[in-house]
Amino acid sequence: MLSGRVPRILLHARPAHLRAYASPSSFKRKSGIRDGEGAPDVPGEQPTARRRRDTAFLPMPTSQLTHPLFQPDHLSRLTLQPFHPETITPAVVSQALKFPHNDKDPFRIFGLPRNLLVEFRILSTPCSVVRDVTIDVVNRLDIASQASSANHRLVFTGATGCGKSVLLLQALQYCHTRDWLVFYFPRAISLVNSTTTYAYDPRTRLYQQAAFAFQTLQRFLTVNSYRLDQLKTTVDVELERRATIPTGTLLSDLVRAGIKERALAPTILTALMEELQKQTEFPVLLAIDDFQAIYCKTKYRDPHFSTIKPYHLSIPRILLEFASGKRRFARGAVLGALSTTNMEFQLGLELAEALGIPPVSYGGIYVKRSSILQSYTQGLEPLAVPDALTVQEAMEVFDVWSKESAMPSASTDELFLSKYSESCGNARDFVWKGLLASLST
Repeated sequence: MLSGRVPRILLHARPAHLRAYASPSSFKRKSGIRDGEGAPDVPGEQPTARRRRDTAFLPMPTSQLTHPLFQPDHLSRLTLQPFHPETITPAVVSQALKFPHNDKDPFRIFGLPRNLLVEFRILSTPCSVVRDVTIDVVNRLDIASQASSANHRLVFTGATGCGKSVLLLQALQYCHTRDWLVFYFPRAISLVNSTTTYAYDPRTRLYQQAAFAFQTLQRFLTVNSYRLDQLKTTVDVELERRATIPTGTLLSDLVRAGIKERALAPTILTALMEELQKQTEFPVLLAIDDFQAIYCKTKYRDPHFSTIKPYHLSIPRILLEFASGKRRFARGAVLGALSTTNMEFQLGLELAEALGIPPVSYGGIYVKRSSILQSYTQGLEPLAVPDALTVQEAMEVFDVWSKESAMPSASTDELFLSKYSESCGNARDFVWKGLLASLST
């Protein structure tokens, strides 16, 4: 009969798979030798030099970087004409023009669509090719500078990768250099994909997006500070639990009030848009990329976990009202560009029917339409961007990338014709699936 006592040796026994066997690492730990070192120093002998435990890759001193590849003076930069209103004429069609380089360029402050951002980082000088449709848009903007935005609400349509975002960027840069006040939303999907904070406001009965409104005010002030210093408020701006901003306050100071206190940003943004509607000193451009996103179902949820409609969010509501003409600038235009790259925010049925283009999915006349969204599509004018580059435009794009040494093979006519044929002239495919395809591996 067992006494209930366990032998002491069994208490210290370990399973076979947990036993420690002799290994170089365990020997070094026991002997006091660390990795990268020799045997311990012998008393009375000179201590041996010990190797440092450095990483595998170390930066080389600047003095040793003598190869021309590491010399910034030897890097080739594109030599192009600047993108300026005086140069945008039919004479420069099919030519590449470089965007100006300064700290207050709209695309540097507001940002860029992801594909354009990558291209501009590869290029030594951000540039674009002027097309016939660019001249058409510029002429329309010249007319809109003296007329209400209600009559100039354009939406760029076309195939995927045909250059709608580039055309919108060209229009934005043109208006900025022509002394316009410019708003630019390069990624409107960020307004509806539930990536920013939101809170319900009982006063306006909308979900306020304070963080995005704060960023919009900050960027708008940076780009348009000189023009905002010349405009003043025409009415008092009442703030909840804050002192009222009196009439005659500079619009730049009004915007700074929203930047100073983020909770006030949605209210200040609404007041700013109301003031820009009435002023006639400067035309206003509202440019929206991913335009179809503000007509789609959002990712936001209310306390009952029901989908929040885009017109119940503060900033998409403002954009929808200006796009539909319910609110208008005394001088200016509203431009939008459709995007088909994001499968979650595709072109909606209401917007597709208003623009007269085939919808992504069509279920017949009995599919339910939203009457509210249909009201926000009234009066939108489609502007078709050509699906393919002309041969002259493609040659200019080919020349730009060849000067940048982006293509691994020699620039030949055979290479150009093969890539142009493979892409069917599509601008994005011609660059990314043709000229730069070998760099993807």
